[in-house]
Amino acid sequence: MFGGMRPPGSPQRLEKRRRKAIALLCSGETYQKVAWAVKSSVSSVVRWHQAYQRNGKLGLRTKPIPGRPARLTPAQTATLTSFLVAGAQEAGYATDLWTLRRVSDLIEKRFGVHYGLTGARRLLLQRLEWTWQKPEHRAMERNEEAIARWKRADWPDIKKRRSAPGSFGLPRRKRLHAHPERPKDLGASRTDPDPSP
Repeated sequence: MFGGMRPPGSPQRLEKRRRKAIALLCSGETYQKVAWAVKSSVSSVVRWHQAYQRNGKLGLRTKPIPGRPARLTPAQTATLTSFLVAGAQEAGYATDLWTLRRVSDLIEKRFGVHYGLTGARRLLLQRLEWTWQKPEHRAMERNEEAIARWKRADWPDIKKRRSAPGSFGLPRRKRLHAHPERPKDLGASRTDPDPSP
């Protein structure tokens, strides 16, 4: 019912869930009812019960997550987040735009840990759960007053001219049929000779 990959949650939360399942089993509940109560599969509840019978409460403890351990400690990650939130200019860069190269350089400068561009991307997207942000590109010479004046005075005239019949622009497209000589309501043409006289 709820099988698959490891469910979300901290190791302590998952261990608490297993202990709750064992408590329900010890109170006389069936595997099915326990599985439904802790939102797990029946096979997981059976496996937890067997581990509990073999090793007691130690059998319910969480196993460490396999894979390479994180290079930044949780405290360093929190500090990095505060640096990133403060902005790139606060970290000494000319613009307030974080790039992967800048994040990688900041980590190496502040914590002495080398992250490549791919590692910095994974750190931002997966561990910190940040998303890509695309900066707005605005010309340095942009004149907001002239833009507002154009929108107020010129654009309405252009819009009126465009909606008028015979306005500038491309003519409307005509629908072309694959077989213009064949009537549309008769269906596919017949390829075999008509057997009727």
